[in-house]
Amino acid sequence: MRDDVIYFDNGATSWPKPPEMGEAMMHFLTEVGASPGRSGHTLAVEAGHIVYSCRENLCKLFNLKHPQQIAFTKNITEALNIVFFTILEKGDHVITTSMEHNSVMRPLRYLESQGVIELTVVQANPEGVCAVEDFAAAVKPNTRMVVVNHSSNVTGTLQDIQAISKACKAKKEDVLFVVDTAQSAGAYPLDAEKMGIDILCFTGHKSLLGPTGTGGVYLTPAVTPRPFMHGGSGSKSDMEVHPLFMPDVWEAGTINIVGLAGLNAGLEYLLKTGVANIRAHEIAVTQRFIDGIKDHPMVKVYGPLDANQKTPVTSINIEGIVCSTVGTELNDACGIMVRTGLHCAPGAHRTIGTFPVGSVRFSFGGYTTPEEVDVGIKAIRALADYAAEQKEA
Repeated sequence: MRDDVIYFDNGATSWPKPPEMGEAMMHFLTEVGASPGRSGHTLAVEAGHIVYSCRENLCKLFNLKHPQQIAFTKNITEALNIVFFTILEKGDHVITTSMEHNSVMRPLRYLESQGVIELTVVQANPEGVCAVEDFAAAVKPNTRMVVVNHSSNVTGTLQDIQAISKACKAKKEDVLFVVDTAQSAGAYPLDAEKMGIDILCFTGHKSLLGPTGTGGVYLTPAVTPRPFMHGGSGSKSDMEVHPLFMPDVWEAGTINIVGLAGLNAGLEYLLKTGVANIRAHEIAVTQRFIDGIKDHPMVKVYGPLDANQKTPVTSINIEGIVCSTVGTELNDACGIMVRTGLHCAPGAHRTIGTFPVGSVRFSFGGYTTPEEVDVGIKAIRALADYAAEQKEA
């Protein structure tokens, strides 16, 4: 890792990655290079093993029983769009939350605007927490899907998805429970069966420690999927219609094999290290950061102040200094990399009271050190002291 950079933007893309990730990608490029499922020669078979190993490791990580029910996409946004545009039908009712990322809200709002679906948005409290009973109350006879962001990309707030799923299914057994795990997969232990997840969407480039351009979706075998695109699949090549079985139905064309080689290495690192161990480290550094700044009168910390109730994402603002200026000062003066603005989640910012100005987001990772956090604390307090002096002048 560069010694002139303190990277607190893991909520966008995790960095640095385990060395094994880059090594696996280079191995594929230099030693394998072929397309799986398109040929029967040795290199194509080896490429196929890499892809299947990636599916198997995702099953281990999420407690899934059917590797073939995982389809790979280029990111979680594509995964969510595939789910919404191929499963939902005219007249369906969907329930989601006010904390969602635009990868959920934009496609759902589009389908709503076209008269395809009816949409109910469960309002979270100012800390970003949704009440379980509000979901149950929103379920109707035509409710087809409940979509929940497991962890907010703005505040890190964790939703009790197990309780939400149970409450919704008690009202309507066949409702599909869809979870956006962009911030939680790899950062928080996930058990799809225990949590009642029917459709799990994930991205590879955040806490799964893979490269950009990787992601995917797990679909319960109870649902018969429809194609999102039509094209080559490596199976049923005698037919001029696209196959309707997983994962081929959602994997038209050649997938990102080199990226999946890197993702698989990231998954193996997670399985070897243990998500629970990474979680404990991230709780510690997040709590250290919150405790170091929360008492300053010019600093506002959003979301839960207990790191156990969130993933390692914390948004703040300094009174009297716009968030973009805070980000620039941190970057230029200290080499601290953060994200500022609305974080592609305007609904979440409306919920916590920061719309339209946004916030300064600190997102830590498994490689974040306490010493780096202390530099961040010192920098924020110095800026806050300056803001206090200006306010008094």
